[in-house]
Parts: sequence; C-alpha cells; structure tokens
Amino acid sequence: MRLLLLHVLAICAFAVGAPSRRSNLVLHERRAVEPIAWVKTRRPEAHKVLPLRIGLKQKNTHELEKLLMSIAHPESPTYGQYWSPEQIADYFAPSEASISSVKSWLSDTGFHPDRIRVSPSKGWIDVNATVAEIEHLLDAEYYVYTHPSGHEQTSCESYSVPDYIREHVELIKPTVHFVHHLPDAPSSLRKRDKLGAPDSIHGPKTIGTKVTSLDSLSPANCDKFTTPDCLRALYNIYYKPQKPNDNPYGIVEFTPQAYLGSDLDMFFTNFSKSQVGQRPVLVSIDGGVVQTDSQSFGINGESDLDLEYAMTLVNPTPVHLLQTGDLVEGAGFNNWLDAVDRSYCTFEGGDDPQFDGIYPDTRPGGFNQPESCGIIAPPKVVSISYGQDEASLTAAYAERQCKEYGKLGMMGTTVLYSSGDFGVAGSGGVCLDASGNPATQGGGVKFNPEFPATCPFVTAVGATQINPGSTVKDPESACEQVIFSGGGFSNIFPMPDYQEYAVRNYLKDYPPPYTPQQYNNSGMVRAFPDLSANGANYVTAVDGELNLVYGTSASAPVVGSIITLINDARLAIGKGPVGFLNPAIYHLPVSLAFNDITSGSNPGCGTIGFNATKGWDPVTGVGTPNMEYLLPAFLLLP
Repeated sequence: MRLLLLHVLAICAFAVGAPSRRSNLVLHERRAVEPIAWVKTRRPEAHKVLPLRIGLKQKNTHELEKLLMSIAHPESPTYGQYWSPEQIADYFAPSEASISSVKSWLSDTGFHPDRIRVSPSKGWIDVNATVAEIEHLLDAEYYVYTHPSGHEQTSCESYSVPDYIREHVELIKPTVHFVHHLPDAPSSLRKRDKLGAPDSIHGPKTIGTKVTSLDSLSPANCDKFTTPDCLRALYNIYYKPQKPNDNPYGIVEFTPQAYLGSDLDMFFTNFSKSQVGQRPVLVSIDGGVVQTDSQSFGINGESDLDLEYAMTLVNPTPVHLLQTGDLVEGAGFNNWLDAVDRSYCTFEGGDDPQFDGIYPDTRPGGFNQPESCGIIAPPKVVSISYGQDEASLTAAYAERQCKEYGKLGMMGTTVLYSSGDFGVAGSGGVCLDASGNPATQGGGVKFNPEFPATCPFVTAVGATQINPGSTVKDPESACEQVIFSGGGFSNIFPMPDYQEYAVRNYLKDYPPPYTPQQYNNSGMVRAFPDLSANGANYVTAVDGELNLVYGTSASAPVVGSIITLINDARLAIGKGPVGFLNPAIYHLPVSLAFNDITSGSNPGCGTIGFNATKGWDPVTGVGTPNMEYLLPAFLLLP
C-alpha cells in the first residue's frame, strides 16, 4: 500500500508540477509491423512502473562511411590500414554531451536526478517511470496486449522526442518493440521465432530430388548437378592456401540449425576424400550447440550446405563455426555481432527481444550465463546465409545494426549476406501493402527487400545458374530454378557513394517499368545485391542422402570461400585482408574481374521483377567472380 501511495503521489506531483516541454516533439519510432496473434485489450494503469531505457547514439557515426571508404576504396592512400577494436570503441562511444542532454531533458520534464542512472558502459540511461510519466515524456499511448496463451505485454505504436534530443537518442525501450518469445509457450504460439527456427521459407530450398547415381556427377553435367569441381571450373578456384592457420573462415549458424558429422563425411567421401573426419572449429556463442536430437532438412540443410562447400573449397584452411544461441532462446544477428565486437556488446548494441536472444536465459535448459561478449576476434571473412524482411524492422534497429557491420569493415572483416530467394518479394513471397506493411493474406504490390542485404556496409550475394543444356564455359543467367535471386532497393538506407555511378547508370539505361507505389524508385537509396554466385542444383549431403539444394544460401559461402583464398594469397606476401569488398568491386580494375550476367530476372509481387542487364543490375549485382582475374587484381592493391 505504501509503495502504491508513493506512485500515486508521484503521478499527482508530476501532473501538477511538470514543466512545459522545451521544444516541439517529433516522431522518433513507429512500430514496423503489428504483432501477430496479440490483441490490444486495454489501457494499462497509470501508476504501473516500467523500466525505461534510453539507448544513446554513439558519437561520430555520421563519419562512418567516410572512414570506411578511406580504408576500403582502392584509390585511397590509407587503403587497408585497419583500426584496432580499441580505436573503434573509443571513437564511437556515446559522448558526454549526449549523456548530459538526455539527463537534462529528463530533469526538465519532471524526473528527479536521483532517479536517473547511467549504465556503466555509458551507452544507456535508465529510469523507472510510471506509464503516465512515460506517456507524457514521449507523447505516446500505451496499451496492454494479450496473447491467446494468456501472456500480456505493455507497448505503444509510436513515440516522439524533442527535436534537439533526436541526435542523441537511438532508441527507447519499452516502446514499439515486442518481445518475441513467451515463457514456456510452444513455438506455434510465439510471435516470431528466431533465425534458426526450421520452416520451408527460410534457408536453402529443395524439391526433394535425390542423387542416386554418382556417375551423373561429372563436369559435363554441371547444369544439372552443382559440385565443388563445377564451382572450381566456373570461377577458376584453383589457388592452394599457403597460410591456412592464419586465416580461418567464419560461418554463422543459428541454433537449432546444425550439421551432422555423418553428412559431412558422406560429402567428403564423394568430393574430398582427404577431409573425411574433418570438422569445423566450434565457437559457441550464447550457449550455441551442434544438436543432433532433431534431424530434418529444415534443421540440417543450411549448416550441411554451408559447411560442406566452404570446408571443401578452402581446404586446408580451418572453418570456424559461429554457432549462435541456445536451444531455448535462440538468437538474432546482434548476438553474433556481440561475440566478435566487445564494444558493441558493452554499449549494448540495441539487442531487441523481438529479434535477438536475451541472455542470461533463465528458462529450463537455457544458457543461464552472461551473454557472449567479445569472445572471439572477428574472422577476416564471415558468411551468413540468413535474412529477414527489412519491413519487419524499425529503421532505428536496422540502422544501429548496420553501423556495426561498417565498424567490422573498419577492422578488416568482409561480411557477406545472402540476398534472399524470392526475387523482389520478401520471405515466403510476401509483398507490402500501400502502407508498407506485409500483405500476409496476399494482394500486396510493393516490393519487399531483405535485410541485412540492404545494409550498405555488407556485401549482398545473389544467385545465378548454369542454364539447362549449357556448360561451365557458357555464360550463366540469374537463377530461375526453384528460387529467384533477391534484389532491389532499400526503403531505409540511402545510396552509398561507392555504388552511385553503377546504379544510376542502370536506372538511366534500363529504367524499370514500375511506379513509386511498387518500389523505391527515387534513385537515392541502397541497391542490392552487390555480386552473385551459382545458387542452383547443389549436390548436398543432408540426413544421409544426397539432395539437390537451391538458394542464395549456397551462393554466399562460395563467395566467402573465394575471398578467404584471396586473403590467404595477400597474407602470404605480407599484405592484409581485403576487408569491406564493395568499394573495390564497383571500381576499376577489380570490377573487370567479374562475369557480367545479362539474362534472367527476379520475379515477385505479380511482376517479372528486375532484369539482369549489362553492368550492375538489381538481380545479380556486378556479376560472378572470376578468380583468375580477381586474385591478381586484389594482390596489386596495397
């Protein structure tokens, strides 16, 4: 009773004595998509206390692209002069001015200084506040949302801050973000499963075709069966590593996705006999485990595909498996980023329970330990065959994560993401309605790009195919078997300087016949993919059988293997890794080392999508890598 009375008195004092706001409020965040299966049931009690957390913007992030270009652009005098993790942490840490401004804003709005706490990292400002106080502070309207399971959450649809505060604040919780998991609830009742959850939409695709005769797996049949030798012939991958132990290749997987050792050995027996018994080096992030209790194509297909081809193509270079998330909570992209960059973790880089695993996980069987924070140096190349619709995220969340990829580039890491398998549509072929929300019941006409592929600081990898009846010597086309190469234009990120010339030439020479209601045709936004590799008919050992597998899930680790080999060659002559690829691949002479793809398209949303054309296009990017020319081009760089 005494505590309740204090809350009531606080509300009354706040309502009577709260000073007027110092400037007009402006919208800061609006919920990206409405939560599925949750019903807005009532307004919360005004005196209900919520733990308000204000995430501060890191300083100097407006300089990130310029700094990254000074390291990654081939003509820069400081090309390849990477920053240390300590330099990154110091340069981008939130400023004292941001801390002071937010504290003053809170004080001026009626919060006593004793209630305001700055986290040890100085990345967050915390204050326990009543619903009434928060609604006044943020010009928000909170509601209680109820799930069929009986669980409840308190959230708002949007919130605002003073204009002068926007430059200091990245995001505020709890506001528009929704906790995805329900304690002890079955996965069928969860709002959104984590990235590793098995389904028929995410991950590589199969139509059930089995390889029953090994006699068919000859170089003459690469149009029907893609094998490591087919890829070597397609892209001239014949370099033998000289510094393998100095250059591990990172592959990210999300639990419960897992490889089977017997599948690896089955693949190696057929395509790389000396590797039988070889396994990736496990890096367990937030309790990540290679589980074997659940086995299916949806559970094992992704990891088996990624590891079988990566390990074979870069052999004897070790492959580090960044297995992310426990079996209960799972994980999101921020979790592996926390593990490779302590500064991101220390500043609590925006982990959101709607998308990321939150640790310690106190539920039965969960990883009940502190989150994995800076447990491994970032590998020189990291390939991730996962993605999510950009429209499912708030801009603040996506932008905060995207900046981290830029910082990894400044440290010399190449980050590769697959561009998606549904052409211009989002996961499962879902398009957007006129309001920019997923039209899950069909009828959407607006293209739905994939994140993180739309982040300008990653290299997005699309998919190609050897056309039926063609050979490895013939030009490939955009993949139109089972999957369509994801590509298009972001609705969040501006166009980076490095691709401006190529993209604007495409828009001028091959203007897409679509309206602004169908895609962002402003000519001012990030376009993807950046490059491509074969994504069709991969012979893959999954659950004891050789299957044909399709997807940009295959393309990304193949490109990562090529870059890993190029890094090895550079290390062997005393040079550093190539780091962030994009400025180089859009620029002469490196841009000449790609096979231009000029046929095929990426349908979706009731259209044929975009067409592959001469030069860069939003289907296959700058084309597929030809290592015969790509290797010497990168060796010539400082």
